[in-house]
Amino acid sequence: MLLRMKAPQSMHRFNLLLCVFLLPGILHAVPPNVVVFLTDDQGWGDLGIHGNTNLATPNIDQLARAGTRLSNFYVCQVCAPTRAEFLTGRYYPRTGVSGVSRGEGRLNYDETTLADYLKLAGYATGCFGKWHNGTQPPYHPNNRGFDEFYGFTSGHWGHYFSPPLDHNGKRVRGNGFVVDDFTDHALKFIAENQERPFFCYLPYNTPHSPMMVPDHFYEKFADWKPGLRHRDASKEDLMMTRAALGLCENIDWNVGRVLKQLDDLELSRKTIVIYFSDNGPNSWRWNGGMKGRKGSLDEGGLRSPCFIRWPGRVSAGLNSEQIAGAIDLLPTVLQLTGADKYPQVEAHMSQARGTHPVDGRSLQPLLTTGDVEWPPRVLYSIKGKQVSVRSQQFRLDPAGALFDVQTDRRQKHNVVNDYPDVAKRLSQLAKSHESQMRAFFQQNSDRPFTVGYGPSTTLTARDGVPHGGIQRSSKAPNNSFFKEWTSEEDSITWNVDVGAAGSYEAILHYTCAEGDQDVRIRIGVDDGDFTEAVVKQVFDPPLYDKSKERVEKSHYFVKDFRPLNLGRLRLKQGRGTLRLSATGIRGRGVVDVHSIDLIQK
Repeated sequence: MLLRMKAPQSMHRFNLLLCVFLLPGILHAVPPNVVVFLTDDQGWGDLGIHGNTNLATPNIDQLARAGTRLSNFYVCQVCAPTRAEFLTGRYYPRTGVSGVSRGEGRLNYDETTLADYLKLAGYATGCFGKWHNGTQPPYHPNNRGFDEFYGFTSGHWGHYFSPPLDHNGKRVRGNGFVVDDFTDHALKFIAENQERPFFCYLPYNTPHSPMMVPDHFYEKFADWKPGLRHRDASKEDLMMTRAALGLCENIDWNVGRVLKQLDDLELSRKTIVIYFSDNGPNSWRWNGGMKGRKGSLDEGGLRSPCFIRWPGRVSAGLNSEQIAGAIDLLPTVLQLTGADKYPQVEAHMSQARGTHPVDGRSLQPLLTTGDVEWPPRVLYSIKGKQVSVRSQQFRLDPAGALFDVQTDRRQKHNVVNDYPDVAKRLSQLAKSHESQMRAFFQQNSDRPFTVGYGPSTTLTARDGVPHGGIQRSSKAPNNSFFKEWTSEEDSITWNVDVGAAGSYEAILHYTCAEGDQDVRIRIGVDDGDFTEAVVKQVFDPPLYDKSKERVEKSHYFVKDFRPLNLGRLRLKQGRGTLRLSATGIRGRGVVDVHSIDLIQK
């Protein structure tokens, strides 16, 4: 796999200095820092700069005005695919990502990320927020080029106030509202690395549900009626809109905190700042009248804000109309920073072109002038077998309808009969793309969860399979735990690939109601070795307080879990089925299960 070696830090600095002196004009004398904000479920229309008078986003608006706005910037229809495209510059099916749950968001570990490249170029790298591209090593962010990680690796999180989080692979408890907390850690990272180039990735997890909003940011919207509504107002849930706008104003406040620190540390002119979102809005609310929302392959589901600021290097106030996408950000950042000319980076990129070609192109020429020769291109969006194609003028939707987006952004008029040749050409491109991507979907459809590719592995409920009467705590696996385990015939399994044979200590994270103790829990792989322990400790905490949830019928349920050492078992290298089972049930049921830790000994 690429870029998994770890050179001494002194060697990185030495190589960087060599490039500075030996390759003048290729690398900047002081390589710029990179700060990337990626928001979750924030639509193009959720910003004041785009005409939304329902809310105030002064910091993001000013960021947009101080840099270049990419007015036709496209991402994927859902979260993990966009993150994969940003990190690799490749269409997401190529990277192993196929969806958002049950391991579908994992980025193949032979992929090289933007963090990998920048780390090779001497950058300090940190990620603070929602990862959503894999949990177990070697998929964990600390294995994907990030020195520092603080956040969660799941597709979404069930509680936003001081929840359990991951700090460099260790379980910790958050401090306050999660986006504020992520920003606090990012500010600390920036301050600690201000004397060297750094890459600070802030993948915020809002306004994705649960719609938990701090009081200060919700009070303004509590009884408020929006002046701008969704194009079909009957679909709009005003409680959801109010919560989403409150969360967007909180994002803006935190963006302002980061920008202020860059100013205070005199780093603003030395720092590239990028802002974009991962898909369309997560509810029917004002979005410039565009068709579709999160999950759709229409303009409203795919068009994202994108602003790039670098004072003195990227034109301020420029509005680029050229189509661009998340796949373009990796080559853009590498060229802007000069990292693509760094010898080790250049060597790895050259090696990758044969097996892992980048689909995006550098947008650098668009960031300095609005008058540039730009070769025609199309951008593809895929969802299963559905493909939508965007050219500079048109969008062909998955049903074969053609829209002139330059004059009909709302996709009201199908012009397929007016432009039959265009429709035919784009349809052929769509079929070809679907055929190519289908092969990647099939190739990655049966990936086990990795164990023993690091000193500790966590197998979560979202990655497991319940058998018998066991149920998930919520419909969406991403932030669920297993409950309703009542029979000795029930079990939970994980499809695993053990990378290193040996002895592993198994830790169960459980809750147990009064009267259900003394049950015996067993864990083992197939017909091999197993270990077991008796649950002696009752641990039945309440669910986390949901009073800050601003919508009705929330399906998020979170509570604390207690560790139980099940003992040691020997695992053979290779694939197998890890099974959790129980005997000696004396009460109503067994335990609720959050996760299993397997620690190499």
